[in-house]
Amino acid sequence: MPNFHLVILKKPYLDAILNGRKRVESRFTRTKREPFGKIQTGDKLFLKISSGPVCAISTVAAVKTFENLTPKKILDIKQQYNRYILADERYWRSKMDCRFGLLVQLKDIELIEPVRISKKDWRAWVVLTEKENFGLLKPSHGSRATFTLSPIAGVIDGSGLNSKLSAQPIHK
Repeated sequence: MPNFHLVILKKPYLDAILNGRKRVESRFTRTKREPFGKIQTGDKLFLKISSGPVCAISTVAAVKTFENLTPKKILDIKQQYNRYILADERYWRSKMDCRFGLLVQLKDIELIEPVRISKKDWRAWVVLTEKENFGLLKPSHGSRATFTLSPIAGVIDGSGLNSKLSAQPIHK
């Protein structure tokens, strides 16, 4: 059964995902924290704009994790993957002291009716649980959770970048 995640994104990055230019979300941290070790292929992501609503869902196509990062290793990641991450120089400079990294390849991105949730903390990624799901999940038959949200615009066309990523998937 897939896990469900709430992913908070700054507007330029969310816009790039929605228009098909960005197909890999990156997270770099100094300490091991969610979703490190709690995300896998097939998981579902709720995409939320920072200080705004949840407005899209996506499926995880692939995950690549990094531990014991050094500035050189981060520069190598930047060189190899930034054409899919689309981060600017300021982003990469701010990550030079991180020890852990995560790349998540996205697929099946769907717009949904925007949903405002009550989230008061600073976490930029939350692995959703039965107790902490911000009303985004509801129980169905048995103990499985399902979306309460429905797509309104269908799957976003990922022409161009998506086909390149499919040819060069991120491997575990």
